[in-house]
Amino acid sequence: MTDQSKILHIIGGGLAGSEAAWQAAELGVQVVLHEMRPVRETDAHQTDGLAELVCSNSFRSDDHENNAVGLLHEEMRRCNSVIMGAADKAKLPAGGALAVDRDVFSQGVTAQLEAHPNITVERGEVDGLPPKEWQHVIIATGPLTSEALAQGIQSLTGEDSLSFFDAIAPIIHKESINFDIVWAQSRYDKAGPGGTGADYLNCPMDEAQYNAFIDALLEGEKTEFKEWENVPYFDGCLPIEVMAERGRETLRFGPMKPVGLTNPNNPDVKPHAIVQLRQDNALGTLWNMVGFQTKLKYGAQAEIFRMIPGLEDAKFARLGGLHRNTFLNSPALLDDQLRLKADPRLRFAGQVTGVEGYVESAGLGLVVGRLAANEILGNPLDAPPKTTALGALVNHITGGHLADESNGIKSFQPMNVNFGLFPPVEVTKPEGVKRWRGPDRGRAKKQATTKRALEHLEQWR
Repeated sequence: MTDQSKILHIIGGGLAGSEAAWQAAELGVQVVLHEMRPVRETDAHQTDGLAELVCSNSFRSDDHENNAVGLLHEEMRRCNSVIMGAADKAKLPAGGALAVDRDVFSQGVTAQLEAHPNITVERGEVDGLPPKEWQHVIIATGPLTSEALAQGIQSLTGEDSLSFFDAIAPIIHKESINFDIVWAQSRYDKAGPGGTGADYLNCPMDEAQYNAFIDALLEGEKTEFKEWENVPYFDGCLPIEVMAERGRETLRFGPMKPVGLTNPNNPDVKPHAIVQLRQDNALGTLWNMVGFQTKLKYGAQAEIFRMIPGLEDAKFARLGGLHRNTFLNSPALLDDQLRLKADPRLRFAGQVTGVEGYVESAGLGLVVGRLAANEILGNPLDAPPKTTALGALVNHITGGHLADESNGIKSFQPMNVNFGLFPPVEVTKPEGVKRWRGPDRGRAKKQATTKRALEHLEQWR
């Protein structure tokens, strides 16, 4: 009889599952990688290859000194990533981005995993929770987790453990907000748990600005859902443009209501409408546009939301959306080893944990594969430092997300890697420079952040 205490079962052969399998196998652990295709197909996939890219073929920026996702690329390369190795071999001309031939990429990953002596690929669905005898399991089933498995997870964790759609509002880097216009104040100066009474940032609009904004919302180009996304609307998370369609004043009595707030820059004039931003991470570097979930196309979002006073030069850590995407309420459910608190034999990796993007999913697979393998080998390993891109992602999904005062950590939403997830880094003004701001200072901060990240990664690795 096989000794299950030495075997790592991984459910899902996407980017996260493939990377987790590779990392564990390279450390000497026996891995069984369960992939249901082609025994059971999905609406999104076209082949039965491992690590198939179902949407874009871009891994985004490859600049590891000035871009957070580029830094993630570099960290993964230094950790012997099978995903990055295959991407580098399948890359296409794409300027500063890393784009790949999706078929060559998937074929490369599949060939490497199938040839690895420590990996067995089993084709077939794991129907429901993994068998009790499996002592070490990674669930990396992506945003289209099967209904049976989702129900099994809910049976362990409760009805509110999984979200079956994203109602995503844009998130803005604080440093790009114009504080000559924007002010901090909670409605009626109310201080929530841990708050000060000045916990929101407020962007005022006069009547003309409001009407121009409503016109732009109604005219902006919208994203059409694919049939398999079939997203219902709920009154608590209506897209902002749908609210605008219900009447020009609807937003003024909803997320943009101006009551209970006084503009200290112009106290005698009551704003016609106010857009509020809520702190989104514990560091205070990222701010969420309250109530601004949307299905506007990304280009339209950036253009329209920069019409808001104070956000003229806004830089977005994430743009908004509304689509099907099964993911865990990870801050409540997972520990810092990405184990399910209710059943620690189960770890999670990839998009189901609440990260967005191909590389982010694979990065979580890399971390979780190493954590699980080291546990099996009797050499427990801590998660990467949160000063690294890998560690910043882990921190975001397990504890870096700031609780919302009205509904706790249920407001957790998926996110791409970005510099707002990293602890701040100090940079020194160069000698002889009188005024140091804007792009030069921003570039110096990014490069200091990436330098620190790679130094700390080497210590962890």
